Amino acid sequence: MLSSPDFPLTNSAHSDQILDLMSTLIDYRRQDVRQRMEKVWRKASMLHVDVLLLIYHFAKVCIGNILEIGPYIGGSTIAAALGARESGARKKIVSIEAGGRLKHPRLPSRNIIKDLKKNLARFGVLEDVTLIEGRSAHESTKSAVRQIFGSGEVGLFMFDADGNPRRDLNYYGDLLVNHCWVTIDDYFGPGMKAAPIRAQVDEMVAAGRLVPLGYYGWSTWIGQWQRQ
Repeated sequence: MLSSPDFPLTNSAHSDQILDLMSTLIDYRRQDVRQRMEKVWRKASMLHVDVLLLIYHFAKVCIGNILEIGPYIGGSTIAAALGARESGARKKIVSIEAGGRLKHPRLPSRNIIKDLKKNLARFGVLEDVTLIEGRSAHESTKSAVRQIFGSGEVGLFMFDADGNPRRDLNYYGDLLVNHCWVTIDDYFGPGMKAAPIRAQVDEMVAAGRLVPLGYYGWSTWIGQWQRQ
């Protein structure tokens, strides 16, 4: 399901960009890649298929590399890796996962890191991804990321971790190119993360750091980063 944006359009260029993104998604729904993303969704993702399609698209067209925080068992990572591979350009993918276990009615995991690696291997992208085990705020993780990426080298940033995307955008934001694609899950919903995520994202939009382009699937915010 594709959600309509409920924010005011600031100018015609912004409006055109929103409509272009919607049109792009509709085109992908008619292509074979939809079936591939449906398979990824069944095996490894709690994100909506539309969101996986957009991640695939962003990874394919973005200028720069890919940084992900919170892949869980790998659905978004697989979508990004497949898009990057089909871009024809060499792109680095770094995914940060704290691990642990999660009870979920459809996709539970007793060992998140183990299941993440298994799914990446199942879809043939394990070697395409640098997996950093740990929390994004830990100094060892920050150091590891900055050994791989320099300023303005990330073209797609994905966040699906705790309720604090602002923390990671504050720290890793200098690594992002201007107009870097950004996906932030759990913007809406009954869960405990939704309210703080929505408040933080809205504050960053008001401050001009994020540009909203829509809400897709069940609860995923899509937009772009603006360097300041």
